[in-house]
Amino acid sequence: MENIKIVKAVYFSPTGNTKKVVETVADCLAERFQAKRETIDFTLPKDRQKEYEFEENQLVVFGVPVYAGRVPNKILPAVQSLFHGNGALAVSIVTFGNRSYDNALIELRNELEENEFHIVTAGAFVSEHAFSDRLAAGCPNQEDMNQMILLAEQTADKIQSGMNLKVPVTVKGIEPIPAYYTPLGIDGTPAVFLKAKPKTTADCTDCKQCAGVCPMGSIEFEDPKVVSGICIKCQACVKTCPVNAKYFEDEAFLSHVKMLEKNYDRRAENEIFV
Repeated sequence: MENIKIVKAVYFSPTGNTKKVVETVADCLAERFQAKRETIDFTLPKDRQKEYEFEENQLVVFGVPVYAGRVPNKILPAVQSLFHGNGALAVSIVTFGNRSYDNALIELRNELEENEFHIVTAGAFVSEHAFSDRLAAGCPNQEDMNQMILLAEQTADKIQSGMNLKVPVTVKGIEPIPAYYTPLGIDGTPAVFLKAKPKTTADCTDCKQCAGVCPMGSIEFEDPKVVSGICIKCQACVKTCPVNAKYFEDEAFLSHVKMLEKNYDRRAENEIFV
């Protein structure tokens, strides 16, 4: 199992934090094994139109952000159906916005194991919350990067140790996987904002960058002010707009953001499992 020829960084990353974490771990592993590093970014719809096959001599670093305490519900079907491990070793990674990763890591581990990956190690890393730059501001930072490097080193050590790598790493979480976390408003009651979509100010220059980064393909290229499909509130359009013309005004959504800022301003901790 030491004969790793390729390390693959695989991720869904609308705002770039998951990409940063996964690629950091993958780069370290590629250097350790003197292997080629390749990337599969399945953030955009066009990259979820095909299936991906892996091999036993490959090591896969697979990451997704946490949405409501689990693998994002609109992306879960892609995780379940598009990636075929064929015995490849893997590191499962989730990134979370300072509240909690709840059951996302164990869910991702289980889905990848079901797809014939062998999950050697895993990690949950704090990242600046997509909804608010007050939550885990600036993360992942250098301290976080050091822990990513530690995960990579411990992964390589485990692979080279001769241990039975077909036994999935133990991670935190509840089985069977419970329902998604219910977002709360500032008053502590459920905040329902499933139908909330971004608005556009008059400052819009029609550059269409927001349409190009929408992971659901829901923003119209012909008129980026129109969101005709599902919005998963990933904030990719908000963070990408060069003139800050995209924003959310849904009261329930904004109330949830206020609740998060009030109750989760402490720095959550990264966790790695080997």
